[in-house]
Amino acid sequence: MLRILISDGMENEAVNKLKAMNLDVVERHYETDELMEEIKNFDVLIVRSNTKVKKDIIDAARVTGRLKLIIRGGVGLDNIDVAYAEANGIQVRNTPNASSASVAELVIGQMFNLARFIHNSNITMRQGQWNKKSYEGIEIFNKTLGIIGFGRIGRETANKASALGMNIVYTDVIGEVDNLKYKYLPMDELLKASDFVSVHIPYSGDNAVIGKREIEMMKDGAYIINCARGGVVDEEALLEALDNNKLAGAAIDVFVEEPAKNSPLIKHDRVSCTPHIGASTQEAQTRIGDEIAEIIFNYIKEGA
Repeated sequence: MLRILISDGMENEAVNKLKAMNLDVVERHYETDELMEEIKNFDVLIVRSNTKVKKDIIDAARVTGRLKLIIRGGVGLDNIDVAYAEANGIQVRNTPNASSASVAELVIGQMFNLARFIHNSNITMRQGQWNKKSYEGIEIFNKTLGIIGFGRIGRETANKASALGMNIVYTDVIGEVDNLKYKYLPMDELLKASDFVSVHIPYSGDNAVIGKREIEMMKDGAYIINCARGGVVDEEALLEALDNNKLAGAAIDVFVEEPAKNSPLIKHDRVSCTPHIGASTQEAQTRIGDEIAEIIFNYIKEGA
């Protein structure tokens, strides 16, 4: 019987599906030191973003050799040392289709937030203020949205923004995608052309993709939305650009440190921030659970 550890939680119906497959399912989060010991007793590890599966965890699993499959419930795999795991005979899978619509909708929502001061006026009205004259916003209609990373989430965002009358340009590390509807631009040209810039790429752990140099290329009064990964946008460079009025605003769902500790950025009146909720919809969680169950079903079918 396969023994499965669900480390960061999972939708109940999906958990029940796994149990119905006559699997030994354990739902518990272990901190790193405990996980290094407990992982020796499991065949499958299911994580979200909280559990980091790096070399030390993989080495601990190698002691017994039981662990053969790691599943990330979500798109990014930056919290897993994929190359090292696979080099040691451990498969790594994710659920790339599950959260595209949810993340894209958050991006659209954040653009409205920033353009119409929804995030600020909601707070000030609760404080008894009526700052109508301070909240003259802009329409997103006919504005240019630059999308950095044109994978599933980037394309979903493009489709939704296009339906709202926005002009879409995109860039991607693989170059121009076979797509006649939207315009490809090199990174520097995209930054210069866009009123809103939304990033949809993983964080490599090295330098930020959007740093001081890139922000300086952007239009004065432009906006940045990061619902991808903390570290993709340089938080200090972003804070400086907000303070000196280079940028009109930013929306941030992901941070270098989570829970977020960059207080000046979080509390900035030009920032609309959320606590990494891009995939936090009932529909996305159901799809993630279904994809995980399907991955495990196919894994068993293939002779695990």
